[in-house]
Amino acid sequence: MSPAPPRLFDRALVRRRLTRAAPGFRHADFLHRRAAQDAVERLEAIMRDFPTAVDLSARRGAFAEALAQSDARPRIGAVIEADYSAAMLAGRPGPRVAVDEERLPFAAASLDLVVSTLSLHWTNDVVGALIQIRRALRPDGLFIGAFLGGSTLFELRRSLIDAEAELTGGAGSRISPFADASDAAGLLQRAGYALPVADVDRVTVRYAHPLKLMADLRQMGETNALADRHPRALTRQVLARTFELYQERFGEADGRIPATFEILTLTGWAPHASQQQPLKPGSAKMRLAEALGVEENPLPREED
Repeated sequence: MSPAPPRLFDRALVRRRLTRAAPGFRHADFLHRRAAQDAVERLEAIMRDFPTAVDLSARRGAFAEALAQSDARPRIGAVIEADYSAAMLAGRPGPRVAVDEERLPFAAASLDLVVSTLSLHWTNDVVGALIQIRRALRPDGLFIGAFLGGSTLFELRRSLIDAEAELTGGAGSRISPFADASDAAGLLQRAGYALPVADVDRVTVRYAHPLKLMADLRQMGETNALADRHPRALTRQVLARTFELYQERFGEADGRIPATFEILTLTGWAPHASQQQPLKPGSAKMRLAEALGVEENPLPREED
């Protein structure tokens, strides 16, 4: 029996944060809308039908709204909106269900398309969640997922760590870890997807003050939910020093400060016999030199 994954996040707290954010989520949903629009643009390039789809992190409906204005809409059948917080789905039209991404309720091989925008980075076992999604997909079904990547909020992270270390002699766990871009495609491979692709989108948002950034994070439901988070709240003194360091190190000429968000988008297919397969080594029918119409000159062998 494989060991249980480490408990990085307090999942109950994640849900409470999302529920708190739900009423005003639209005021800070720019990242979610960007990821949803990107997912729709990917679907526009795929000329096939997806009769049954699940939007696994629907929030307030950014994916459905982007899809409604897209040429891809006629190729997508029923879209079931799902979210970890039932409050996010309140008042949404159409089929909807509150789900835990770590314990998905969908039957095996029941879905043609699963889209997840900016939610799976809060799961304790990302690969396990991806495996559940793959099992829910029919053969040759498609998964498109967006995660926050490792460069996200590096300015805030560095300023906060240094401010707390300077004033208290040590830094606590205040900001969640994120997946590294170089490991993104590997997550899909480990979960058994075919034809995995990973792309990186770095977004810089400029704020008049770090407090506005922190207000947006709260409104997104993206504040600290680490299971092993620091037991004490940040003091005014540490926050003030954090803001000073942020401005000193990253402030721009007009006084505004940048905040970096890295969105990793993964695309993978449930395996199917019809999909393109890599050639076995040595199975090529023609030498490269023949294909190029040039003479092949082997390299001289080195003598011992």
